[in-house]
Amino acid sequence: MTNAISEIRDADLLFVIGSNTTEAHPIIAMEMKRAVHRGAKLIVADPRQTWLGGWADLHLQLWPGTDVALLSAMAHVILAEGLQDQGYIDTHTENFEAVRAAVADWTPARAEAITGVPAADIAAAARLYATTPRAGIYYTLGITEHTHGTDNVFCLSNLVLLTGHLGQRSAGLNPLRGQNNVQGANDSGATPVFLPGYQRVDDPAARARYSAIWGREVPSAKGLNLNQMMHELRDGGLKAMLVIGEDILVSEPDVAGLDRAVSELDALIVVDLFMTETAKQADVVLPAAAFAEKDGTFTNSERRVQRVRQAVPPPGQARPDWQILAALLERSGVEPVRGVATSALTPAQIYEEMASGTDKFAGISHARIEREGGLQWPCPTADHKGTDFLHQGGPMRGKGLLVPVNYRPSVERPDADWPLCLSTGRTLYHYNVATQTKREQGLLDRHPGCFVEVHPDDASRYGLRDGGRAEVSTRRGAIEVDVHVSERVQLGMIWLPMHFAEARANLLTIDAGDEVTGTAEYKVCAAAIAPR
Repeated sequence: MTNAISEIRDADLLFVIGSNTTEAHPIIAMEMKRAVHRGAKLIVADPRQTWLGGWADLHLQLWPGTDVALLSAMAHVILAEGLQDQGYIDTHTENFEAVRAAVADWTPARAEAITGVPAADIAAAARLYATTPRAGIYYTLGITEHTHGTDNVFCLSNLVLLTGHLGQRSAGLNPLRGQNNVQGANDSGATPVFLPGYQRVDDPAARARYSAIWGREVPSAKGLNLNQMMHELRDGGLKAMLVIGEDILVSEPDVAGLDRAVSELDALIVVDLFMTETAKQADVVLPAAAFAEKDGTFTNSERRVQRVRQAVPPPGQARPDWQILAALLERSGVEPVRGVATSALTPAQIYEEMASGTDKFAGISHARIEREGGLQWPCPTADHKGTDFLHQGGPMRGKGLLVPVNYRPSVERPDADWPLCLSTGRTLYHYNVATQTKREQGLLDRHPGCFVEVHPDDASRYGLRDGGRAEVSTRRGAIEVDVHVSERVQLGMIWLPMHFAEARANLLTIDAGDEVTGTAEYKVCAAAIAPR
């Protein structure tokens, strides 16, 4: 996120796209509702009628996977009507003419034919966003979980740069993180292309910095992202896997092929709190400590590093993740770094070691957080107060890069044999694959099992009744679920929650991934439905 969560309540306009915020990020949604109560305008772009969409001044109910067409048309209107901030563009961006050319033919009428959103609404959204001073964009997995997810984000970035809605309070471009510390995991280098602080592994200076800190030569080769790993697993290219806090046999797309592939691994080690579907197939299960059973930090969506303090000891043989990893390293014969026995380190020392190699975190420490509370990075020195919002005075890279994007349809679209578009997502009452939430009876009472949302006209066409049962199938498999007849979805579209192991939505989804990030296309595949 370029901006702080608290800034939402003071925004003049919120453009929420690909985010069912009230169900997936309810605390942030409360801030959005506060802003609307105060008088802020709200634009929601989503294929479904979400709760937040009911609050919107404009609800752009686009067809799944057509975000680039919608956003290109918005950029077209902004440029055609001279609503761009040309002074900001000239001073703080590059590649403007390439983007101008890319959107020149993307009229709202052309976008309407692809997205289904009325051309007048597209133009109104563009004008409202461009002419409102403090306008922020908020998005999540509905934007990124596509084979063209990176293109979607480039289009949003283009809108921010074209209008100069960057480097100021209550504006910017704000991805909402879906888990309590996914930001912190990325910050610390838990990706195949970055060292801590988003320093690329193919950058010799960054490698030299951490080679000196760790006393090891850091390899320059990029690793595999998750989607690539799953393809390697299916093809027999992986011999062993260490799975930490992830139930891949429920969460990964096209999981039917993974069941077989996982069973053929030479070694599968799972680190988790509970016996997940993946843990049931493991050769070794290492019990992990929960959040209240360990010390450390969490970094939330707004880049705020906060302390986590142990409240109770871990049960039985459970250990914090870092202790498990340290023990595995020691038993693998890895020499301790800097002469300190790995298991003797503390979470404070580990954070200090990570932060010492990057200016983004250099001014943050456990001791300082204890004194002052959570700090937002960048925080380069011990007397720096942290950074509420990014890019003040101009983009941090020097000039913001405008990126021309060409619309590409989703990999798999409805046809005569598979006439419906299937999309998946989350509900308010369960979290991810429900490893934890299904153990709470109150939540199960609200959502006891999997269901499919079907438009009333499609329910009539396929002989379905509300509360009945249906088989949902794709080219990859089939599941049986309850039927919810609802106008929340469009005609020709069905929607499934992804939480339930007993009716795995990801038996149906396609394993095609974004070519840059590898993020799978959970939001669009071709499907069929029949009563059961």
